[in-house]
Formats: sequence, structure tokens, C-alpha cells
Amino acid sequence: MTVKREIFISIDVEAAGPIPGEFSLLSIGACDVDEPSRVFSCELQPINRNADPKALEVGGFSLEKLARTGLPPKEAMEKFASWIESFVGESDTAVFVGFNAPFDWSFINYYFHKFLGRNPFGFTALDIKAYYMGATGSTWRDTRSSAIDAKLNPKSKSDHNALHDAQYQAELFRLIRKNLVSGRAGNA
Repeated sequence: MTVKREIFISIDVEAAGPIPGEFSLLSIGACDVDEPSRVFSCELQPINRNADPKALEVGGFSLEKLARTGLPPKEAMEKFASWIESFVGESDTAVFVGFNAPFDWSFINYYFHKFLGRNPFGFTALDIKAYYMGATGSTWRDTRSSAIDAKLNPKSKSDHNALHDAQYQAELFRLIRKNLVSGRAGNA
């Protein structure tokens, strides 16, 4: 039996509110965890006018501006899928990696299915917070990015730019895998 190669892809999104469908996906940032210079990013036209003002403020977005400058959602998701497929072969498995993955994955999953009829990641995502908790035995409260930063000292930081945050998350994932998981696997 051949084991599929797993390609870990860090993804961050910025959205107009808490749930897909009711609120728009505004920005996608992604990078190959093990080759963080291999990146994808785009901004999308909103699918409606619903917005939580605090969500727009965090990312510095304007629905009016994105309506003019963002990619149509179908085009954005086609480009994202093509980018994934450019380095994830048919015999590989693309693994969605996110910090608070349930939020980011819900938007990506919704948009892939709504606009392309398929999700290259399937029906799963790997959450860095849960991964860290499992690797360290920490409490859920200790999975805040500030707490993880204090333990792992990543070089990059989060700034609510989807691409920058995807690269920051990729660094956290690599640090957890290298410093916490790999060392423990050798002791098992």
C-alpha cells in the first residue's frame, strides 16, 4: 500500500462576519507550510452587504471598495484551487492547516462548494490550537496565540493580513512539529 504524501497548507481568511453565506469571505491568504514562500492571496467581492462593523475594522476592509477591486468569488476560488493543484499532485493529500481552523475552514469550504462544487481539502482541517494542546497537554486557554508565542518565540507575528497570518501560522505549526511533536515521537 502506498502512503499518500501530505502537503500541509496554512490558510487564513478575513470575513465580514461570523458565518459563511450570511457574511462574505473578503480575503484569503495561504502558504505551503514547508515552503512558506509558496503563497497565494486574494481579495474577493462581497456576496452581500451584510457586515459586522468590528469584523471590517479588524481587517481594514470596505465592502464598497472590495465590490470594485476584489475578484468575483468564483474566479477567486478557481485561482485558489489552481494554486493548490500546482504543487499538490493527484497522489498527494492537501491538508488544511489553520489557527482556529473551524472558522477559516467554514468559509473556505462554503465558498469552494458554492462556487466550484468541490473542496480540494475534502471535509477536514487541522487546527493548530488543538494540535498544540495535544502536543503539550496545555489547557485550552493556553492555546491563545500570545501564550503560544511566549513558548515558541516565532519570528513572524499576526497582523490581520490574511497572507501574513497564514505565514505566521505556518511558522507556529513548524515549531510545534519540530520542537514538541518530533521530540516526543522519538521517546515513544
